Amino acid sequence: MPPVPSSARDQVRPVVPGLIDLSERVLYGDVWERPALSKRDRSLITCAALIALGRERQLTGHLQRALANGLSKSELGEAITHLAFYAGWPAAMTAALVAKDVFEQQE
Repeated sequence: MPPVPSSARDQVRPVVPGLIDLSERVLYGDVWERPALSKRDRSLITCAALIALGRERQLTGHLQRALANGLSKSELGEAITHLAFYAGWPAAMTAALVAKDVFEQQE
């Protein structure tokens, strides 16, 4: 299944076409399609990594993808809460604000 174009990828495609090609071909075309982990699990792992690293600009799209891949809002909220103790309170609070916006858009 080809990746859904994201506005971020579309915005930077003229600047870094090679990076976008790798993202679409390798990351979404291969890594996300590997059968050892479900897309749901990959979404949870990706969101956790983005939260821990403080990458809130990327988190928005991956929270949307996580919901589409079967994670519930309450599961994502629980993951954010859990990560407060491993990634830090500020990272969790920032992620909570991002999640609030994403969840409100889903309603």
